[in-house]
This record gives sequence, structure tokens and C-alpha cells, in this order.
Amino acid sequence: MKMTGNTILITGGTSGIGLGLALRLHEAGNKVIVAGRRKELLDDITAEHPGIDALVLDVADPDSIARARETVAASHSGLNVLVNNAGIMLPENLLDPAGLQVAEDHVATNLLGTIRMTYAFLPLLVGKDDAVVVNVTSALAFVPFPITPTYSATKAALHSFSDSLRIQLTGADAGVQVIEVVPPGVRTTLMGQQDSDQSMPLDDFLTQALDLLREKPDAKEIVVEPARFIRDAVATGTYDDVLAVISGS
Repeated sequence: MKMTGNTILITGGTSGIGLGLALRLHEAGNKVIVAGRRKELLDDITAEHPGIDALVLDVADPDSIARARETVAASHSGLNVLVNNAGIMLPENLLDPAGLQVAEDHVATNLLGTIRMTYAFLPLLVGKDDAVVVNVTSALAFVPFPITPTYSATKAALHSFSDSLRIQLTGADAGVQVIEVVPPGVRTTLMGQQDSDQSMPLDDFLTQALDLLREKPDAKEIVVEPARFIRDAVATGTYDDVLAVISGS
């Protein structure tokens, strides 16, 4: 992925990793469109950061995705990078019937949202110079956090989906790169971990991730150092030990 001169759409762009990426990439000389559900937050971002554009989008709503696609096709015909970042992360009790709705919400937002965005926007990317799909997954795609079982499962599914997408696009000579970004726990409001000493500071994550993108523009995965021991747990034979650490057992 080239680091400047792109037109980039970032879902879940009103806070956390999404907003952080938007600001850094805007500063690097890219045209950035932040997408999110809450218009008031989008208005604040565009007022505070002239040059960034905004798009109201709920990735859990297929009609919202369809409207967003038509809007972007008309207003930003140069779009060449899609960053699928939107997601939710909530604790889930598998012994509580109310947990089923939590699970379904994770699937609708984290998994189906990314899949639907890819199907909707991929035709706009094919044939563009330096086209990229970036899927933000999680280290928990590789070893789950048992208190968030469906979150972890959706991220594992997105890792698999990203691999298949990359192979299909390469085989079709579509000219679209697929990059999976694998964050560790990061200090954001995603699960109330903005003050957690066990999570990576957001600025540190952004700096390391973007440095890796600059150093390895053809990378398939971007894995910052604090995520590496989880990402590689199977390969290093430490899966059970890492799962026990994540579980707090």
C-alpha cells in the first residue's frame, strides 16, 4: 500500500483505531472519508479537521451500505482504498439467553458488515491504481478471549475471509491488494479499555502499524509487536498457555 495520494474510506471512523488512522492518513497526504453511524460525531470531525470528508453509514444495515456506495461512487470516484474497521466488542454470557442477541449483533456488525462492504465497494476498486482492501481484525482471531466469544469468532472468520479474498483477487488479476491489520488490545473505548495498563496506547499502535506499512508496502498482515505472541501462538506451540493467560486462569 502506498502511504500518500490515496482516496480512503474508513468505516468505524469516529473513534479509536478508525479515527486515529483517519487523522494520520489525512496528515500523510491522503483524501480520507470517515464513515460512522452518528452524524453529530462526523460533523465534529469534519469541523475540527478540514479536508476530511464524512459519510453516515451503519455497516449492520444493508440499505445503508447500498446508499453509501452510491454516494461515494458519485462524490469520490477516485476511491482506491477501503478500510473495514467498524466493529463492536461486548462481553457475552453463553449461559444467559440474553447473550444470543449480543452474539447476533457481533455477527451482523463485525462479520456481515465487512463482507457486505467488500461486496459493495470492491467493484469501485477493481481497475484503480494502488487499490487496497484493509481488514482490521484482532489478535483474538488467533487465540480467543473467552469473555467475548462471538467477537473472537467474528475476527477469526474475517482472518479466513481476508485470506480467501486475497487469493481470489490475485487469481483474477484484479489489481487489488488485501491487507489484514491485527491489533492487540489497544487503549480505546471499544470495551472500556481506554485506561487499561494491559492495553497498548493508541498512538503507539498507530505509529508501529503505519511504520510497518511503510516498511512493507506489499505486506499481507500488519502485526505490531505486542500482538505477535498471540498471532503466532499455534506456530510456536504456546496456544494453550496463551489461552490460559488471556482467560486469566
